[in-house]
Amino acid sequence: MEQFKERLIDIFEVEEINDTDVIKQFEAWDSLTLLSIIATIDSEFGFQISASDFDKIETIADLLQFIENNKK
Repeated sequence: MEQFKERLIDIFEVEEINDTDVIKQFEAWDSLTLLSIIATIDSEFGFQISASDFDKIETIADLLQFIENNKK
C-alpha cells in the first residue's frame, strides 16, 4: 500500500499525504486526477472503481479502506 501512497503523492503533486487528507481538497484535484487514480487502482490492484463509488470516498484513509475491502 505504501507504493500506492507514493503514486498518490505524484498524482496530487505534493510532498506528502496523510490519511486524514480530503481528496477533493488537493489543489491538483480535477477530472484527470480522478481518472489517474482509477487507472492506478486498476493496474495495481486488479479492479475498477466506479465514479459513483469514488463519490462516497472523502479521505485518503477512506480510499485505502475501499481498496483493502475490494482488492483481489
